[in-house]
Amino acid sequence: MPVVVVSGTGTEIGKTVVTAAVAAVACARGRSVAVLKPAQTGVGPGEPGDADEVVRLAGPGATGRELARFPEPLAPATAARRARMAPVRPDAVAEAAEKLAAEHDLVLVEGAGGLLVRYDEDGGTLADVARLLGAPVLVVAPAGLGTLNLAALTGEALRARGLAQLGVVVGSWPEAPGLAERCNLVDLPDAAGAPLLGAVPRGAGALPPASFRAAAGSWLAPELGGTWSATAFATAAGA
Repeated sequence: MPVVVVSGTGTEIGKTVVTAAVAAVACARGRSVAVLKPAQTGVGPGEPGDADEVVRLAGPGATGRELARFPEPLAPATAARRARMAPVRPDAVAEAAEKLAAEHDLVLVEGAGGLLVRYDEDGGTLADVARLLGAPVLVVAPAGLGTLNLAALTGEALRARGLAQLGVVVGSWPEAPGLAERCNLVDLPDAAGAPLLGAVPRGAGALPPASFRAAAGSWLAPELGGTWSATAFATAAGA
């Protein structure tokens, strides 16, 4: 998989940290990794964006690239329109990803929010990027109530477009999970129509980079280069 598209079921659910964990595991195995952020919103000039955060956590072997940055924390198409700036179109994202794939072992394309968030006035989405690239989509989901519906809708949207879903990773697993979180470990694969491939602990992004890299493999399943087991994790959580 030279290119993997990373999408969320929503925003602020740990997508950047999951992307960093995947990058860290790949880098630890000697692979060169590029992280492509098509549109960074809500971040000012000179401030670190999501791609910068991934590179900081993943360490040597990872590089980051943004295609556009818009100041307001809105959907990319809306943020571009309000800033009177040119939007980022799916074909431009796919072209940039292909160029990076020619120079790196793995390219991670991190979207903004959910799969069908609009990037331009024509309704271009991250799903269109995945279609143009023929790339699988890794979905990041929250742990608690509501996640089954969101995962089901995202999985349905992917299948309707003929796109492959690599799996689902829980982006922020709480230290003291409640009943809903524990049950979701069992129910998420059925709802999403794809395997559960990891659970990143809440607050992982605040770890020192060296500690983050050392632990990243224990949060991700073998399909993503790690050692995490969905069955063992669910059993330990009391699911």
